Amino acid sequence: MISFLRKWPFVQYPCARPQPNVEALGPRLPLVNAAELGGLERGVMHSLSKASLLSAFALVCGAHSYAQSNKTHVAEARSVTAIPAERPPDPPAQLLFGALPLSTHSVEARTLLEKALENYENAELDACLADARKAAEKDPQFALAYGLWSYAARRDEPAADALAKATALVLNAPPEEQLLVRWMIATQSSDLLPAISLMNDMLKNFPGNKHVLYLTAEWLYFQQDYDRSKKLFEKALQADPKFPPPLNMLGYAYIETGDPDPVKARAALQRYAELLPDQPNPHDSLGEVLRNSGDDAASVEEYRKALAITPNFYTSQQGIGESLTLAAKYDEARPELDKAIAMAPSVREKLHIELQKVLIRFWEGQPDKGREELRALENQARQENDAYAQYDIGLSSAFLAANTDDELTQLSRLESIFSNPFGAMAEGDRRTALASILREEVRVLCKIGKVASAEDEIHELEELSNTTRNTIIEDCYESARGYVLFATGDYANAADELATDPQNPLVARQIVLAYEKLGNKAAAEVSRRRWQFLRDDTPQWFVASSAAAN
Repeated sequence: MISFLRKWPFVQYPCARPQPNVEALGPRLPLVNAAELGGLERGVMHSLSKASLLSAFALVCGAHSYAQSNKTHVAEARSVTAIPAERPPDPPAQLLFGALPLSTHSVEARTLLEKALENYENAELDACLADARKAAEKDPQFALAYGLWSYAARRDEPAADALAKATALVLNAPPEEQLLVRWMIATQSSDLLPAISLMNDMLKNFPGNKHVLYLTAEWLYFQQDYDRSKKLFEKALQADPKFPPPLNMLGYAYIETGDPDPVKARAALQRYAELLPDQPNPHDSLGEVLRNSGDDAASVEEYRKALAITPNFYTSQQGIGESLTLAAKYDEARPELDKAIAMAPSVREKLHIELQKVLIRFWEGQPDKGREELRALENQARQENDAYAQYDIGLSSAFLAANTDDELTQLSRLESIFSNPFGAMAEGDRRTALASILREEVRVLCKIGKVASAEDEIHELEELSNTTRNTIIEDCYESARGYVLFATGDYANAADELATDPQNPLVARQIVLAYEKLGNKAAAEVSRRRWQFLRDDTPQWFVASSAAAN
């Protein structure tokens, strides 16, 4: 499962369960120059241009000098040279998965870190965080423990203290650990160029290592670089065909590339289920991909298989309600979503599932009642002071507004809220949220012919993109330019700019329209097929599919 945030600026991770399956990280290699960028960086930069301290052991072994007098001896006492007590050897340095040198000498800290990383690879983020914290407690000078702690926390509740500790300790770690920690730190910066450079260094240093390949591929995936991430996931599987995590992610990536392949997506997830027969997540992921592919009945069947394994696997319970909604079985969908709300582990998840339930009003043709319920839900999110939920619900309300004037009013209100630091929301997430809001303002302004006003938002997006060098923000900027170009009749350049963000159903639909305007039926059909695999129970899909049906 990849949660509702998968196609939004903030991305949570596919749910999974840990599978003990580890191998060596590969031979120790020297740290390479971060300025030497490889092919992956050139690929990401194309998008950009478009637009521990060693553990201290108090081994104080004092040498004892002594003289012993023996009153029964008349011989002159001799001086005795002090013989130092034998110094215990330092504990051996620990190796991550038997190969990568670590700063810690603690076997317990290393074991906990390995367990945390396995949990991360299987998207068990709560378990990952718990084990990373325990590793840091066992060795408070262990840079990678803090690095992984902050890296895993970055998408939900950022761990600023752990990030600071990782930053303070990293220079004292061995070069291999340094590289991994520095990359984890860099991914949490608003400027992602160093993260791209360090990612390439990791791939050069550990070219066939499944763990490094998975980490970098997953990061690229959530930067929406699906084609490149797919290649790295496949390479991780070449290193270990029985490594489950890449199979889960490939199930999604195979339908999110430029040429969606639902057969490969289903095969990857079926293989994932074979490797983890007692885990619910393979069925949960397959249920989602089947829904994207338009097979709601098979989707519900897979979700029920997941719940048969783990009855409280709430994302599958939620998935049943969403698939039934898309199948127009609204009276069946509501009670299923109620069950999911009761299972949800946090207020944020509960609010999101409540939102999915409200969306049924729009699907069944009761928009006025739906807007009334959205207002109440947004007030609830505001009372909970959850910035992510406020963004989620607020942007949904704008998409589903009664008219363009109301939509612009709501988008303007959201812009004012997210233009300044906001509560517990990570600064990078806030800026990404702001970029998506600005892009939607451009879309609506172009729709009603106010291109000059749209240009003002474009300038703000350009400045935000240049400041952050964040690829998702860059995509928002480029796709916003695409809307302006379309509105002025430059359909060829519009299609090119819009193509930077083809995972957004509204943008993807606009690409189809651009090719239709150009009379390029072949390109329009390819784009239409790709758009069809974005099918999901979201406000964007509701708006885009409703427009396509008219």
